Amino acid sequence: MEFFKIRRDIPFMRHAMVFNLISLATFLAAVFFLFSRGLHLSVEFTGGTLMEVSYSQAADLEQVRKTIGELGYQDVQVQNFGNARDVLIRMPAVKSVSSAQQSERVLAALQSPANPVTLRRTEFVGPQVGDELATDGLKALAFVVVGIMIYLAFRFEWKFSVAAILANLHDVVIILGFFAYFQWEFSLPVLAAVLAVLGYSVNESVVIFDRIRENFRRYRKLDTVGIIDNAITSTISRTIITHGCTQLMVLSMLVFGGPTLHYFALALTIGILFGIYSSVFVAAAIAMWLGIKREDLIKGAVVKKPGDPEDPNDGAVV
Repeated sequence: MEFFKIRRDIPFMRHAMVFNLISLATFLAAVFFLFSRGLHLSVEFTGGTLMEVSYSQAADLEQVRKTIGELGYQDVQVQNFGNARDVLIRMPAVKSVSSAQQSERVLAALQSPANPVTLRRTEFVGPQVGDELATDGLKALAFVVVGIMIYLAFRFEWKFSVAAILANLHDVVIILGFFAYFQWEFSLPVLAAVLAVLGYSVNESVVIFDRIRENFRRYRKLDTVGIIDNAITSTISRTIITHGCTQLMVLSMLVFGGPTLHYFALALTIGILFGIYSSVFVAAAIAMWLGIKREDLIKGAVVKKPGDPEDPNDGAVV
């Protein structure tokens, strides 16, 4: 399905160098902020206190956050657990204050005659658990990257595999750079969003790569630059439909999802925008610079030399 069809190919690759220099500068800035500021890790990674409380009536999550914030606790996660009356609270560890003391103080502050609250359970998530989660997250990211490389190498060609991975890592590092620069909380949902962006971005790259391979079969007179420009131009309508619909859903989570989904939706928004950009200007350009050609993708393709007679089927759709 297409909303519109562009009749003339847009010369994307003509400006590939400029856009990739911008990408390189953005990538290096993200790496700098990651090393200089670091990620603002959530309770799941750093350790802290987890409380489950139950109200007699539906809980006001905003009021719960405000009350806990007035006690001096920052970066507290508050969300419903099961139903509107049960609330799950995650708080970072505080030096010289035990988990029991922390939970007792919070429970006392949350008590209200109009809506009494009872403590169901309290747990301390130690830093060892946080380290294990961080390690498992990095392993998951590594497995995703290796899997994508193997998949693309088998489906297309190793040059496409390298190009797609560089573009995807470009997206991931830039997302992390945003979180490091603004010191947004990096939690497990955000990590899930980063992994989702990897798959989402590679899907866009696969669509463009598949059209490039198809164009090499169809247009024998076009050079590699023309083939890539045509492939990107012909998929623009599909890109707008797909990413537009996805972004509408993510935007609804960003606006109406509340604090629990805020950073998850924010990471997806950044990833979707940079995923489109990297698939067009980074992945396709790197594949072009690596020297992708018709012979790499079509078995038995004949390389034409100067002076060879014209093929009567040249330019035909095959």
